[in-house]
Amino acid sequence: MSDFDLLSIGDVTMDVFMTPTESETLCRMDTKECFVCFSYGDKIPVKRIEYSVGGNAANNSVGAARLGLKVGLVATLGADPSGDQVLRELEQEGVGLDFVIQQPNTGSNYSTIINYSSERTIFSYHAPRSYEYPVHMTPAPWIYLTSMGETFQPFYKHIVEFMHKNPEVKLAFNPGSRQLRAGIEILKPTMEVTHVIYVNRKEAQMLTGMNESLGKDKELLKTLSALGPKISIITDGSNGSYVYNSLKEEYFKCGILPVSAHERTGAGDSFGVGCISALVKGKSFEEALIWGTVNSASVIGYVGSQRGLLKENELSIWLEKAKSCGVKVERF
Repeated sequence: MSDFDLLSIGDVTMDVFMTPTESETLCRMDTKECFVCFSYGDKIPVKRIEYSVGGNAANNSVGAARLGLKVGLVATLGADPSGDQVLRELEQEGVGLDFVIQQPNTGSNYSTIINYSSERTIFSYHAPRSYEYPVHMTPAPWIYLTSMGETFQPFYKHIVEFMHKNPEVKLAFNPGSRQLRAGIEILKPTMEVTHVIYVNRKEAQMLTGMNESLGKDKELLKTLSALGPKISIITDGSNGSYVYNSLKEEYFKCGILPVSAHERTGAGDSFGVGCISALVKGKSFEEALIWGTVNSASVIGYVGSQRGLLKENELSIWLEKAKSCGVKVERF
């Protein structure tokens, strides 16, 4: 075993957040579809711009480090100024970089996020690359596997082989958009070695083929676990979050913390890292849901996916806040 409690595997990006001063929203009330519209060819004033390291794996590794875990990042970065900046910032957060590879003559991933009315629209650029598997990677008690670009399949195959060789390791899986588009047949080997999967309701529907799942929460959770994961965690916005433990046939539901959202980038990642960190520390599923809930509530109060990630010494304050607000976990 390595010295790490958790290895976070996936993509890392540089994010720029822009808040425009002049825009209008066009809403089709019949379909509840909303559009942020700008006049073609115009110069759009921006009142605020902020930069941040982002990407699911970076958010997870930083969040876990702040919550007291020894966490290592497994990622392939560009050998450019952005890649260098990413490494500096992650090192300052206490993230282990033993298994990070900077590929010569490649660029870094980059996202531009338009923040409008507390919601975000993301322009995401994944630099063309082949992901390099670190052959010297040693097992950790937990692995968190998340989104990668279009060439993710060979790397995922290496992870499946790694899990078969190290069955004592627990895999937490949070598929990204490219993995979801690839389909369940491509993801099936990964799902079969997954201990915990966490996705939102829409993503769970994509994986299971259950297009109409409202009011069928138990069925959705159980169908998701039937694909391989022993534990299924589904988030559902203002409806809260759900857990199904197939090992004990247990179902849990958690409400949300009533806070105002400033910007929602990283809400899912912060929930996930709160949950996973609790489980790595041996906490119950009930506690894990609360940890995820308060971490997410903190993050959406800031611009960016990492500024609001809770530190270990802040957690008790937020847990008390959740208790006083009546946030609780119930069996259902």
